Amino acid sequence: MKLFKKKKKIDMNNIPSHIAFIMDGNGRWAKKRGLPRSMGHREGAFALKRVCEACREYNVKTITVYALSTENLNRSDKEVNFIFEQAMEFVNSELKESIANDLKINIIGNLDHERLPKDVREACIRAMEETKDCKSYVLNIAFLYGGRDEIIHAVNKIIKEKRESITEEEFENYLYTAGQCDPDLIVRASGEQRISNFLLWQLAYSEFYFSSTLWPDFNKKTIEESILAYQSRKRNFGVVEE
Repeated sequence: MKLFKKKKKIDMNNIPSHIAFIMDGNGRWAKKRGLPRSMGHREGAFALKRVCEACREYNVKTITVYALSTENLNRSDKEVNFIFEQAMEFVNSELKESIANDLKINIIGNLDHERLPKDVREACIRAMEETKDCKSYVLNIAFLYGGRDEIIHAVNKIIKEKRESITEEEFENYLYTAGQCDPDLIVRASGEQRISNFLLWQLAYSEFYFSSTLWPDFNKKTIEESILAYQSRKRNFGVVEE
């Protein structure tokens, strides 16, 4: 007699408000199939669309995705330029649907970087401007982003204001994610178990889920697995019950 394990059901009363994704594994996905790395990045863009749809279905209000780190600029010019083009294509193609879904697009990172092409920068700014009044959902795209760079950027803004002291709450207003809640859950694709300079300030009390699935294969099932892992945790935020 076979015993069937009952599938766990997601508790819709315990959905993380904010999930951040480290989109890792595009290159390995392509290599396994004998394809150029660019095809992995293209499939990764399709995966991002599936992830956005699945998160909306589960009423995750905010998602942040790690699209291009400052360290990624050390890759070949050919690969970096393709990622730039892919980013511009994504924000342009998804703009109309984002507005229809009341989804606000934020690009967090250094949009003034000298390596960023003018047309890509303009596309990012246009996407933010045209979705700025959307309120139901938020998509943060971490682009030309580094966690340490973000903190230094915030500190330099504080220095310019000649402030003598500052609280944690005030400091958060200088971050790229000012006004947003910190991630409840950080999901990394591809089986790697590193933070990779991502949201260093914001992840202080985040839960982590490391998926063995490569990013281009992420879909609704992967999101369900991530949320179920989150719901299996007990979040104490440093407090111990007597």
